[in-house]
Amino acid sequence: MSPKRPTVPPPPDRPPAAPVSPFDPALAQAGRVPTLVVLMGLLMTSSLPFVASLVQGRAQNVAQGVLSMCLTVFLLGMVWRGSVLAWRLTIGLAMLAGLLVFVVGMLTGTTAWQGWVVSGAGLVYLALGTALVGTPSIRAFLDSRWAARRAARQAGGRA
Repeated sequence: MSPKRPTVPPPPDRPPAAPVSPFDPALAQAGRVPTLVVLMGLLMTSSLPFVASLVQGRAQNVAQGVLSMCLTVFLLGMVWRGSVLAWRLTIGLAMLAGLLVFVVGMLTGTTAWQGWVVSGAGLVYLALGTALVGTPSIRAFLDSRWAARRAARQAGGRA
């Protein structure tokens, strides 16, 4: 058996490591605008094909497009309000849509330049979904929303 080593405190010229807490109020406040930008980016990327078809004068499936936009707004609004389930569903749908749209664009891109645009939209979905997970300020903001919602539920209120 080896003897226990004594723990050595960090040298005085080196500051102690900052806690990696997602509830840092400064980081959470800084994440408000990026979170809104990512959610609006997801909404615009999702509704762009429908709006483009309306602008071009194709009015088929208007009810389906409007329903899809309304459901997207509802889901992203629930993420903004602090629903963990909506956040997980948004991440999953963004990744799935990103992969599918990217692959379809690559298959179409071999014969038409529009396929490259579609592949770009797939990459946008993937980037925005990854930003919801991997950006520290966005996560801190959403974590603070989740904590507030959980506290309101425990207090008997409705968030």
